[in-house]
Amino acid sequence: MKELDQVKEYLRSLQGRIVSELEQLDGKASFRRDSWQRPGGGGGLSCVMSEGDVFEKAGVGFSHVFGDQLPPSATKGRPDLAGSGFQAVGVSLVIHPRNPYVPTTHANFRFFTAGDVDPVWWFGGGFDLTPYYPFEEDVIAWHEAARAACDGFGDGLYERYKTWCDEYFYLKHRGETRGVGGLFFDDVNEAGFDRSFEFLQSAGDSFLPAYRPIVRKRRDHPYGDRQRQFQLYRRGRYVEFNLIYDRGTIFGLQSGGRTESILMSLPPLVTWKYDWSPEPGSPEELLYRDYLRPRDWLAKE
Repeated sequence: MKELDQVKEYLRSLQGRIVSELEQLDGKASFRRDSWQRPGGGGGLSCVMSEGDVFEKAGVGFSHVFGDQLPPSATKGRPDLAGSGFQAVGVSLVIHPRNPYVPTTHANFRFFTAGDVDPVWWFGGGFDLTPYYPFEEDVIAWHEAARAACDGFGDGLYERYKTWCDEYFYLKHRGETRGVGGLFFDDVNEAGFDRSFEFLQSAGDSFLPAYRPIVRKRRDHPYGDRQRQFQLYRRGRYVEFNLIYDRGTIFGLQSGGRTESILMSLPPLVTWKYDWSPEPGSPEELLYRDYLRPRDWLAKE
């Protein structure tokens, strides 16, 4: 279908732009580019950076996979599509900076079609931010970019997708959000293909301009072993979410995707500590108290 080709062309371009920008921001490391094929149908290109000056690990993956039957993770909310053939194309990325004052970030932009006779389609994706030592001005700027990506696509769209992000990136077993949110959307098709695709592009094109300034401002912030150890501890929450709740991870594994590419989102180093809690009045407690819960970050405007 020509629509699928249009989305593939855009997502491949988006992957290339993000990879190029991250290499420039890092200034030392470059991405390893790894093409792969899926035995059940399709394949992709995984781009992985390791041991950079700025980015300890970054993965930016493109995939186009197809098959005769949607996996359970994709039909949980759409039982009518169980047993249907499918095609899925997407870009997914996770960036783990070295400096604890630069936040981790994740983004995903995807397109699904399902069914053979009268296929249905939808877009999904979003982006979110996971700081360790947050700066409120950075979080506000991040959400301003998220709101701008939604402008012109419907009243209350930012508020709807921001709330969805807060609810989705929530660790129920910890009682906390993974970070400070952003946008999360799925099942986008009501406005028709052209307009829905325009929204996906608006969201995708917003990611780099939102993240780049934060990296540049915080990459040289001084830090010591205390901050590094807290970063490694908090990365554990990222692992927990990705392996327990993340739909993309579950879909990839259930659909027989390439394991190395699916799990490239995991951080290179991480620690867990038994029954740890931040000291009262510490910068670490500030994160727990003020940032790991849903907030209206743009309410002051």
